[in-house]
Amino acid sequence: MNADTNLPCILLAEDELLVAMMLEDRLIASGYRVVKAARLAKCMELAESAPIDLAILDIDLAGETSFPVAAALRRRGIPFMFSSGCDDKGLPEPWRNEKMLQKPYDTRQLTAALTALRAG
Repeated sequence: MNADTNLPCILLAEDELLVAMMLEDRLIASGYRVVKAARLAKCMELAESAPIDLAILDIDLAGETSFPVAAALRRRGIPFMFSSGCDDKGLPEPWRNEKMLQKPYDTRQLTAALTALRAG
C-alpha cells in the first residue's frame, strides 16, 4: 500500500488475487492510495469507517454480493462504482444507475471511469 496520505484513497473490493494486484499497481501508478479487501466482512469494516475517497466494488466477493458495502458507502457520501464480468442489466433496482466498470477493462477505461466517478 502507498503510504502518502495526501493522495486520494480508493477502497478496492476484489476477491481475485491477480486482478486485485494488477488493479492496485495501476491505481498507485495513477496517483492513488489503495486499501484492499477480498471478503465482504473486511469490505464492510473499511466502508463504514476507513478514510476513503472512492471505491471500486467487484459485485461478487467470494459468493457474496458487495451491495451492503455500496449501501454503507452511499450513506457516507463516498462515490463508488461496481466492477463485474457481467453487464449491468442484472443489477437490482437500487443499483441500476450506479457506474459500472465492465471486466475485462484496460488502463484507459479504468482512468476514464475514475475521472467520471470523481467528477460526480
